[in-house]
Amino acid sequence: MRSPTAPDTAHPRDWLPSYLALAAIWGTSFLFIKVGVRELHPLWLTFARVTAGTAVLLIVLAVTRDRLPRDARLWGHLAVVAALGVSVPFTLFGYGEQRVSSVLAGIWNAATPLVALPLAVLVFRTEALTPRRVAGIATGFLGVLVVLGVWRDLGGSQLTGQLMCFGAAMCYAVAIPYQKKFIAGRAGSGVSIAGGQLLMALAQLAVLAPLLAGAPPAPTELSLQVVLCVLALGALGTGLAFVLNMRVIRVAGASTSASVTYLMPVVATVVGVLILGEHLIWNQPLGALIVLTGVAISQGVLSRRRAARPPDDPVVAGPGPAAAAP
Repeated sequence: MRSPTAPDTAHPRDWLPSYLALAAIWGTSFLFIKVGVRELHPLWLTFARVTAGTAVLLIVLAVTRDRLPRDARLWGHLAVVAALGVSVPFTLFGYGEQRVSSVLAGIWNAATPLVALPLAVLVFRTEALTPRRVAGIATGFLGVLVVLGVWRDLGGSQLTGQLMCFGAAMCYAVAIPYQKKFIAGRAGSGVSIAGGQLLMALAQLAVLAPLLAGAPPAPTELSLQVVLCVLALGALGTGLAFVLNMRVIRVAGASTSASVTYLMPVVATVVGVLILGEHLIWNQPLGALIVLTGVAISQGVLSRRRAARPPDDPVVAGPGPAAAAP
């Protein structure tokens, strides 16, 4: 999605509060998912959060007097991105967190750019493969193996949960270059595009959730803790966070927004350990560090002379509802 951007030299006071709020919201989303799936089927959790997120974006559109897209072909592409960037990955993270910790889910989400880049190069042909990017992908893949702990006897629900979280990251990785090729540059604001995408996801989930998950529990059967987590996931993580992300891109630039990827697993780890009492195995934070190093290499963060990138490049842009929001 194209948005007016400012140079990355903007004063931190203009974008840092939004940036930190974004990292906190997306980083804690894994905790909210973990709590939500205690009482909700992952599909109904996704439906509830998408409903809340859609409501927030529709309110923003009404307040700003913006409107939803009117291009019928664009709505077709939004249906694809809604499935790949919202309905399926949100649900996979829910299934995954029934089996693994919220900390591990946050780590797997950080691997999205490493999968998105080769797909953008080989399938969608929206990026060029360079030696630096190859080195970054190879480094990140090594980190994935360390997170998995391949030297151990893999199997059971832990492996299944990790593969589901990795599958969610792969869905984002397909949605990102697809969005760049078929949606970026179309008429309409970022909030308008995201609102349309969430509406399509809501329609998909309204059909699939009853078929695959049965009837939803009555709201009165849910604990207050779960209700609050669902509202936070939707209103904050799926609605407000996107608006904050667009502000950071406009004020500070896409590369600054992209760096929130490095803070999200840190926030997820801190809240998972301190609030949920989850435990870390030594290879998990080490693997996460290697993965993030691979992402940094592939995006040129560690290079002395960084090549300029277009501001709407979804491979480096911060995650949103259509990209890598957990």
